[in-house]
Amino acid sequence: MDNYMTYSYEKLKKFCDDAFEKFGFTKKEAGIITDVLLLSDLFGIESHGTQRLVRYHKSIEKGMIKVEAKPEVVFETPVSAVIDGHEGMGQIIAYQAMEMAIEKAKKVGMALVTVRNSNHYGIAGFYAKMACDQGLIGISTTNTNPIMVPTYGRTAMLGTNPIAIAFPAEPYPFLFDASTTVVTRGKLEVYNKLDKPLHDGWAIDSTGAACNDAKKVLTCINDHLGGGILPLGGISEDSGSHKGYGWGMVAELFTSIISLGTTSDKTGLGGKGGICHGFLVIDPKVFGNADAIKEHLSQYLEALRNAPKAEGQTRIYTHGEKEVLAMADRMKNGISINKNTVAEMRDMAQFLGMDVVSYLGEEALSIKGKESVYK
Repeated sequence: MDNYMTYSYEKLKKFCDDAFEKFGFTKKEAGIITDVLLLSDLFGIESHGTQRLVRYHKSIEKGMIKVEAKPEVVFETPVSAVIDGHEGMGQIIAYQAMEMAIEKAKKVGMALVTVRNSNHYGIAGFYAKMACDQGLIGISTTNTNPIMVPTYGRTAMLGTNPIAIAFPAEPYPFLFDASTTVVTRGKLEVYNKLDKPLHDGWAIDSTGAACNDAKKVLTCINDHLGGGILPLGGISEDSGSHKGYGWGMVAELFTSIISLGTTSDKTGLGGKGGICHGFLVIDPKVFGNADAIKEHLSQYLEALRNAPKAEGQTRIYTHGEKEVLAMADRMKNGISINKNTVAEMRDMAQFLGMDVVSYLGEEALSIKGKESVYK
């Protein structure tokens, strides 16, 4: 872990809270955004945690994210709503939308709230977990800037389009959160910071040929040159590429299409994010005894964990288990942050007039990161 530094959760929360307030957000808003980012780091999802701080700051500077924007409900029924985010911060808009879906589901059993004209909202699992923490079934999905190349295509037309589902269970809930691409853009950003080659089957270049160069693929995506990340299943139907492509379209249906928002291929144009989200909440009580349903799932998850193991393997995990274990470990032992990310945080802090040493320590001053976007 020579390329990483370790910080306590409390230290990082203080840094992020204060930074987002420096961005112009209220204390409450800053806390919501920070909670989403740090849950990602606690879960071990490095691509969507603090390493996204500078990206958000630059999007605000460019006017893509409007700090003062207020989400507006433009259509509503007892079981549904459409929210126009007016180009605000994705986490704040999404949090409000999921709160609305939860409130409606508690009243009528289930609800679907969609959002248009938003921005990147962090990990989808955060919002699904919001519902699950209240004993409800939560589903969260979003489209993103064009990154996924459709099966047999060579131009990115869909986003990573993740889908997250959380369902109450013991000793911990079922929580599945995954992009419909092989990996996310954030994963490519991490590999670029580490100067590591991409794995085979992750991405293609502008010609449609397999590409292991993270920087090259990111340039293709950023400059709209063609190429991008492959759907789950890889490069051809033989390996199931059409399935990932199809699930990406499912996410699109419940975000941009149903909200009359911007489809992935049109997002990020003209200085606007245009990202769309979808939030579905179901109260298990509409299907009978909620406690019995929870126990039924708990028993099945335990059966999965206790199923016979493949040769050489000692453990079968159920979805959400690794995140619970990672969170416990990181709350106790700290969160490891890539030094290139620490250098970005340092440069951003200096730009914002924050005391780098008090937040990040003396060592942060001497780190040589990649070329700073603040110079």
